[in-house]
Amino acid sequence: MVNQTGKTTDVTEIADPREGIFTVERPWGNFQQFASNEQVTVKIITVNPGHRLSLQTHDHRGEFWQVLDSPIEVTVDGRTWSAQPGEAVWVPCHAQHRMANKGEQPGRLLEIAFGDFDEADIVRLDDDYAR
Repeated sequence: MVNQTGKTTDVTEIADPREGIFTVERPWGNFQQFASNEQVTVKIITVNPGHRLSLQTHDHRGEFWQVLDSPIEVTVDGRTWSAQPGEAVWVPCHAQHRMANKGEQPGRLLEIAFGDFDEADIVRLDDDYAR
């Protein structure tokens, strides 16, 4: 695959980034580093109570999710569970995935997409909003 900068990227080589997360302690607290010198796109996704994203796949990226403040129901390749605040989830390239909020408060996730990011790369398998 050739990305937007003209470089060739093999999406099958995107490793699970949870292995490389590290925490650095400082006098004021700490920080976690999720990626360094990688081609990534970073988002914070808010899922409103009672809503869910489409069941989808991507051909050109893997996604790392860090649950921020409320439990989020996540599905990755047929496995569904309630991911708790602070939990890290890896969604490999081609994996069927979705997130849902069954709680009473909006829930947020940090998403770091590794690989070529393009919203047109979404293949929706099931969608509550008929997109």
